Amino acid sequence: MMEKEKLVEKIENTDIEKISSKNDIWEKHIFLEKDKVLIVGYQQEESFSEMETTEESINTYYWYWELRNSVTWETLYANHDKEYSFCDSSVEISDGMEDVDVIGDSDLSGI
Repeated sequence: MMEKEKLVEKIENTDIEKISSKNDIWEKHIFLEKDKVLIVGYQQEESFSEMETTEESINTYYWYWELRNSVTWETLYANHDKEYSFCDSSVEISDGMEDVDVIGDSDLSGI
């Protein structure tokens, strides 16, 4: 079994990739020993937009993780309980620029 510090380091140093899907999904695939892969990702849960003089959109995402067989891709364990979530809010300013804020219970620095 891998030590916690080593696993955290592997998660932090693995690039996150956008998944081809109709939904907004991002994942990191961390390959472990004995044909196992840990998938850590987040998915958009809902989106809300408001039209006024500026357009603001608020997106809610939730974190999830899965443990899969890296050969057969069989799911060994998954946690999609939506216990950990975060929001981002973007406002389009009149000159076409965009201002984005991230709000929630997750620290997204380094992702």
